[in-house]
Amino acid sequence: MILEKNNGKNRKKERRKRLVKFKTPYYVIHEDELDENFNKLKDALETYWNNYIIGYSYKTNALPWIIKHFDSLGCYAETVSEDEYNLAKLIGVAKNRIIYNGPIKTKNSFLEALQNECIVNIDSQREVEWLREVELKKRTVGIRINFNIEKMCPGQSQCPEEGGRFGFCYENGELSKVIKSLKEKKVKISGIHLHTSSKSRGLDIYRAIAEIACKLQKEFELDLDYVDVGGGFFGGLPTKPQFDEYIALMENILSTCFDKTKTKLIVEPGMAVIGAPVTYITRVIDVKDTEFNRFVITDGTRTSIDPLMTKSSYFHSFEIDGPREVHPNQIICGYTCMEHDRLFEEKDGPTLQSGDYIVYNKVGAYTMCLTPLFIKYFPDVYVEANGNLKKVRSAWTPTEYVQRSVLE
Repeated sequence: MILEKNNGKNRKKERRKRLVKFKTPYYVIHEDELDENFNKLKDALETYWNNYIIGYSYKTNALPWIIKHFDSLGCYAETVSEDEYNLAKLIGVAKNRIIYNGPIKTKNSFLEALQNECIVNIDSQREVEWLREVELKKRTVGIRINFNIEKMCPGQSQCPEEGGRFGFCYENGELSKVIKSLKEKKVKISGIHLHTSSKSRGLDIYRAIAEIACKLQKEFELDLDYVDVGGGFFGGLPTKPQFDEYIALMENILSTCFDKTKTKLIVEPGMAVIGAPVTYITRVIDVKDTEFNRFVITDGTRTSIDPLMTKSSYFHSFEIDGPREVHPNQIICGYTCMEHDRLFEEKDGPTLQSGDYIVYNKVGAYTMCLTPLFIKYFPDVYVEANGNLKKVRSAWTPTEYVQRSVLE
């Protein structure tokens, strides 16, 4: 028992040594945890639908090291703009291993992607018109489907009253018109893209996606190379649905109308694979008592882990020296001049002081790519592997901020 306590103390000391070694704030990507989580997704696909493509969602976190790492793991690049499409090419993704989605493709990148035999899912009427300029043998696209997910999963969609805005609407006949138009243009419909945003990320959403895929296949007599179910899964949280639950559920439905050996299942995870294995390290720089509260000021900011400031709690822990008295209430704040840069209230926790560390966990999704250049610039990013940290992005300084600007 004494040995276990000593080992625990030693681990804490070692961790603190590593924290002190680097200037805060900074992100750490835990490579082993990332790979372990990714392999769970891969194993689920190989078990239930061993004819698949994993497309990593660039918009979730497009840090160059991250997207290059997912490329090395065999992922396609899932991109939704010309910038993301060109970024994939720049880091060396094979030209035919890019998935091109979204409503803001440019004409030139759209035509190039088809020429390169990328997976292109059309989302707008203008893309249908652009197909006239594509040689016949390259006219192969998927279609983004707009369907009433709220009707199928009451209370779980993000826009229950207004409906989703992406893709061609099935219920009002727009999808039928587009399919007819594509056939007239001698376009091969290679797949359907069914990603839908939900509040729940629950299994019911993917049951509905699989059911609508089968319904469309039968109604329009589609011979598809792939069914793209998009992303939106949970990942890295033991209390939430696991990858094998999502894939097994969809396999049970999709296998009734699609042949696994002929039709690929495409998934486009973002948060599910990069959300959990990233932490954000901050340090207490001041403690201030007022008439109303004790404010703990840190050199981090809420906008670096919750850019839209919508969350009410965060996975966090403290790294402090020795035992401390309990304080009834402390408000942990960021460095910005915004009053609402307040991260959380710590009730009946250790009394914090300057030099203490606050570590935020599971912050890899929609953080680095959405962090504003407000007051301070982008922080350092490290990758942890085998206990060692390697810097993969240096913090921005005014030099990086003014690049490509005209000063006179």
